[in-house]
Amino acid sequence: MAAWPINLRKQRPQPLDDTPRAPNVGYALALIAAYFLLQIAAGGLVSLIVGLAQRILHPDLTRAQAHEHALTLLRQPDSNALLVVVALPLITLLILTFVQRNWPALWTRAMPPGFGLAAPSSAGWYVIALLVGLVMPPLGAFITQWLAHGHPVTQNVEELSRQASGSLRLPLGLVAVTVGPMIEELMFRGVLLSALMQRLSVRWSVTICAVLFGVVHLVGLDFQWYAVPNLTLLAVVLCWLRLKSGSLWPAILTHGVYNLFAFIALLAAP
Repeated sequence: MAAWPINLRKQRPQPLDDTPRAPNVGYALALIAAYFLLQIAAGGLVSLIVGLAQRILHPDLTRAQAHEHALTLLRQPDSNALLVVVALPLITLLILTFVQRNWPALWTRAMPPGFGLAAPSSAGWYVIALLVGLVMPPLGAFITQWLAHGHPVTQNVEELSRQASGSLRLPLGLVAVTVGPMIEELMFRGVLLSALMQRLSVRWSVTICAVLFGVVHLVGLDFQWYAVPNLTLLAVVLCWLRLKSGSLWPAILTHGVYNLFAFIALLAAP
């Protein structure tokens, strides 16, 4: 009976790739879409609750009259501001929990495919992030005004801040400076950038991440396209901070300072 030939040459051991993989690009985009859809759903849920409350509190009203009363309440500026203050932190907590539970190995990993929720390579990056956050608002405003040719440029949060009562301006500002940067940086410079860099070069990954960041804010900008280049430039800088520092926190700090600068300028305006 013939025996199988045996290869006596020593086989070189193959290295094991234990690097955890980031979610794919489709998953990252779905997560971003879910973030914005949940905000829309929160508004719809509040509308439904207010409508039902009107029917219960005022049983003599017809359905049309109760609906009109509910719309009147929801049109109040404080109602919209309160919705942002309450709903956005809850949505953020939901997404943070989802990401942490599904990709725990990537949560504190410094470089992509990690999400970078760990200390940066040097504390000096916090100083750099602070300085960048102070420089970007006037630079971005100059670029936007130059492209807008005198057209007014507003965002939904600015309209809410102008019209909201004094008691809600501070909570709204806190949410814009802390919660907003945290969740947006995790989604864009954490999950999405990691997903892109698994398939594309760093240059293309940063470009796509930055352009998408600007485009998704078009709705909040009332489709004023001339504000997108400013946001795209900001996103490129945030990607640079994320990759150079090995942490997401400097990008979160810059994003928060950027929003704080805009919020203070808004409150100081007549």
